[in-house]
Amino acid sequence: MEKRRTDCPALPPGWKKEEVIRKSGLSAGKSDVYYYSPSGKKFRSKPQLVRFLGSSVDLSCFDFRTGKMAPGKLQKSKQRTRHDPGSGKPDLNTALPIRQTASIFKQPVTKVTGHPGNKVKSDQQRATEQPRQLFWEKRLKGLRSSDVTQETLRTMDLPSGLHCIGPDPSEDCLLWAISSALHLSSGPISGQSSSAEKNPAVWINCSQPPCRSFTVTEQHIRVQEQVVNQVRRSLEEALTADTLARTAESTRERRAR
Repeated sequence: MEKRRTDCPALPPGWKKEEVIRKSGLSAGKSDVYYYSPSGKKFRSKPQLVRFLGSSVDLSCFDFRTGKMAPGKLQKSKQRTRHDPGSGKPDLNTALPIRQTASIFKQPVTKVTGHPGNKVKSDQQRATEQPRQLFWEKRLKGLRSSDVTQETLRTMDLPSGLHCIGPDPSEDCLLWAISSALHLSSGPISGQSSSAEKNPAVWINCSQPPCRSFTVTEQHIRVQEQVVNQVRRSLEEALTADTLARTAESTRERRAR
């Protein structure tokens, strides 16, 4: 491995940034970033830096990989503060947001207030049946989650029996819909009825993910339990190997001193 250690102006004086470039293996060419305090303490992630420095340094817009303050993150942080009701600062933007639909006319969302004379509030049909947006999963297309080292996380593989329906029949959209349904719905998740395949834009059930109806059998549960057990064993082996590697690295650092 090739190591490069430089000063980090974004952090207090004496802090060092170390970039370790991997030379072999499947990840050859990629690099790991670490930071060292003036006393020599090593930090492997941004959360560790935040816990150590506390309120003495604002790291909300600090990019852990580059070691610089990112203006884009600073702007997002200011926007979150402006909309945060607990920040103590009122939001002066009172304009209603625009409904995101395919209509060529801009339609603001309906603001529901607690005033007794509010017509929307007294509408029983609207009170019992709140409108839902169809195919909202398309808004997440192209987004990928990443870990603290900015490495993109691979999405899970769905069973072959799940077939997506709708304008964007991709596994990613179906995975987002199923995850949301499992998190928010209190009823069983069974997919769409057969009529939804004729015209999903008309017959689709908003409370179910946009996929064909499916049934989870006892055999499916047993197979999934085996997969979970195998993943747990792999995770245990990886954690053991990581602990041994960190111990060996700490031993080498003490000997080098």
